[in-house]
Amino acid sequence: MPTLAELRERYVERARPLPAALEAELRADPRPGAKAILDAIAKRRRAHRSEGQRLRKMLRFEQELWAAGIVYVAGVDEAGMSPLAGPVYAAAVIFTPGSRIADVDDSKKLDAKERERLAVEIKATASAWCVGIATVEEIDTINIYWAGLLAMQRAVLGLQLAPQHLLIDARRLKDVPIPQRRIVRGDSLSLSIAAASILAKTSRDAMMRDLDATYPGYGFAKHKGYPVKEHLAALTKLGACDVHRRSFGPVRVVLGLPPLHAEIE
Repeated sequence: MPTLAELRERYVERARPLPAALEAELRADPRPGAKAILDAIAKRRRAHRSEGQRLRKMLRFEQELWAAGIVYVAGVDEAGMSPLAGPVYAAAVIFTPGSRIADVDDSKKLDAKERERLAVEIKATASAWCVGIATVEEIDTINIYWAGLLAMQRAVLGLQLAPQHLLIDARRLKDVPIPQRRIVRGDSLSLSIAAASILAKTSRDAMMRDLDATYPGYGFAKHKGYPVKEHLAALTKLGACDVHRRSFGPVRVVLGLPPLHAEIE
C-alpha cells in the first residue's frame, strides 16, 4: 500500500475517488493518520451530498419546465442597480436539460475569485448566454428601474437560441412576448437565474476595472461604483466624471443639482 502521505495527497488533496479495497485497508489501519484520511474523505462526501441536494432544489423551476417539453429555459438577472457610476448589466443563460454546475449561487454570496471561476464554467456549459447593458445616458434618461429592464431585454433578445420560457429575478419583461415567471429572490432559488447573476456581475466588474484606468482616483476597480465611503469622499474631492449617474442623489449634490423630485414638482 502507498504511504499515508501519498494517500493523503492523492485522495484528500487531489480529491480522487478512494477505491473500496484501499478504504477497507485504511479502516483496518490503527494509525491516527489513516483515520484522519478517512475522516477527510467522509467530510468531502457529506459536502457533495449536501451540494447535490442544494442543486436539485435550485433546479426545481427548470425541471418542471423541462419535464413539460420546454427545452429552452432562460434565467435572467441584472447587476449594478445601486452604484453611482457605470452602466447597468444583465445576463440571460440557457442550460441544456439536466445540466448541473456545482457551487453556482446568488452572485452576492460568492467572492470575486469564485465568481470568475464559475463564469468560465457557466459559459462553457450553457447552451446559450448573452450579456446586455443599459448605458449611463439611458439610466439618466429613463431612470434606473427601466434601464435595468432594458438591459434584461437586450440580454434575452441577444441569445443565439430563442428562449421558450423566462425565469426572472423579481421582475417581468412586459415588452418581451415570451412566457415568463417572476421569482422573488430567484438568484437564490433558480440555477439559471443564479448563473445569469454571476455573468452580469463579472461582466460589470470587468467594465468597472477598465473605467478605473480611464478615470483614476475614484476607486472603481475596488468598489465598482457602489456608494461606499471611499467613493463618496472621492466624488466630493474630484467631482463627477463622465460615467457618474446624474440621476442619483449623491452625484446631483456634488454637481449642485436639485433633487429630481423637486424638478418634477
